[in-house]
Amino acid sequence: MGKIQGVENLLVYLESVGYPLTEQQIDEFLRARTIPHSKPYGGIIVFDSNHIEWWMDLRRKHEFKPKIK
Repeated sequence: MGKIQGVENLLVYLESVGYPLTEQQIDEFLRARTIPHSKPYGGIIVFDSNHIEWWMDLRRKHEFKPKIK
């Protein structure tokens, strides 16, 4: 896979892989530094699709983790 440049392109990518999020959610993840990204130059945000897939898998596992009583 490759690099995804900008939040708008990340939103399109996430929608295409069945993990839709809103721009507001992405902004919250960026502020909390909980989504893998880099800012290599001039405020451009770049996401590595492999890292994003790992992050989605991790979140899915956490979201659906059964609670043991």
